[in-house]
Amino acid sequence: MFAAFVIASGAMTILSRNPVHSVLWLILAFFNAAGLMVLVGAEFLAMLLIVVYVGAVAVLFLFVVMMLNIDFAEMRAGFMKNAPLGLAVAVILLAELVLGIGAYRAGRLELGTPTGDAAPIAGASNIENIGALLYGKYVFLFEAAGIILLVAMIGAIVLTHRERRATRGHQNIAKQNARRPDEATVNVKPEYGQGVEL
Repeated sequence: MFAAFVIASGAMTILSRNPVHSVLWLILAFFNAAGLMVLVGAEFLAMLLIVVYVGAVAVLFLFVVMMLNIDFAEMRAGFMKNAPLGLAVAVILLAELVLGIGAYRAGRLELGTPTGDAAPIAGASNIENIGALLYGKYVFLFEAAGIILLVAMIGAIVLTHRERRATRGHQNIAKQNARRPDEATVNVKPEYGQGVEL
C-alpha cells in the first residue's frame, strides 16, 4: 500500500498543473516513503524524511510557490524550450543504469564487502546504532562536516549582508519630531479656476 501511494503521489507531483497541488502530492509521497522505511526497520530514516523533508524542504517549497508571484506560463514555455536537452539527459542516465545492471548481473562488477568494523550493537535500536557509529568511529568526520556547514552558513551571511545606507527617502525620526507646526504643512487656498503654482 505504501509503495503504491508513493508511486501514485510521485506521478501526481509531476502531472499536476497547479504547483501548490504538486507540493502537497510531494508531501504525501514523503509520508508514504517514511512508512516504507518504518516497515524495513529504518525508523531513523523515516524520522529524517518527516522532519527534514516534510517539515523543512517541502514546506519551504510551498511558501516559495505561494508567496512569490511566479509567471508559470513563462516557466512552461522555458520547459518546452529545454525539453529536448532534458530528454537526452534522461536517455543517457537510463542507458547508464541498464549497462550498470547488466554488468553487475554478468559478474563484472564486485561490490564492497563489509569488514565488520561497524557491526550493530546487539539489543540496541537502529537509532542507537547510528548514534554509536556517528559519535564513535566517525566522530571526527561528523564534526568536520558540521564545521564545513558552519563556514558555508557564515559565508552565505557575509556575501548577502549589505550595509544599510541612507537612501533618498530615508526617514530621520529625530528631525521629524523636532520640526515646528509651521514647517510641517503649507496651507494653500487657490481660487476657483486659478490652479496651483508649483
